[in-house]
Amino acid sequence: MNAAFGVLVYQANLDKIAALTDHSAMAVSGPNCDMVNFTDYVAKNLQLYQLRNDGLALSTKAQANFCRGELAAALRRGPFQVNVLLGGFDHVTAKDEAAGASSSSASLYWLDYLGTLQKVDYGCQGVATNFCLSIMDRDYLPGKMTYEKAVELIEKCIHELHTRFLPSQPNFIMKCIDKDGVRTIKFGADPEDN
Repeated sequence: MNAAFGVLVYQANLDKIAALTDHSAMAVSGPNCDMVNFTDYVAKNLQLYQLRNDGLALSTKAQANFCRGELAAALRRGPFQVNVLLGGFDHVTAKDEAAGASSSSASLYWLDYLGTLQKVDYGCQGVATNFCLSIMDRDYLPGKMTYEKAVELIEKCIHELHTRFLPSQPNFIMKCIDKDGVRTIKFGADPEDN
């Protein structure tokens, strides 16, 4: 007898990690219409803010707080059913350092559809949390994660999903955000090929 529990796969070629600015991106899970609407809404409002303020871009923390405010406000009128991981790399200018800011750094924020916001070192969403968070808890090394070690950690998570996850997941996309901007590292088949 075979017993199984799982989720449905509706689409295998959807990139759920959208670039917001040159140095930030947002991974969104939820219904497709809410994912697209919320991602576009946030990205366009960040661009509008930058145009209205002479090219001044919001920090990753400010972007996360903007998203939190929008999710909380939407909760009262017809919520976006999305969970978000928002990551970015903030450059610190000489003016910022003179004001007491520390050096350039990367940050990651987790938000749920209720408007909860938490700064995290690593994260995942959905059913994958059942398999990946324990791997990340065990293998994440605070302050010692190089690019190569981070890719190795994600590969372990992908291997675990291939082993234990009921629906077949042929496409995995990982994006890196660093001082050079947002870039894509592909795993599996290219979603644009489908």
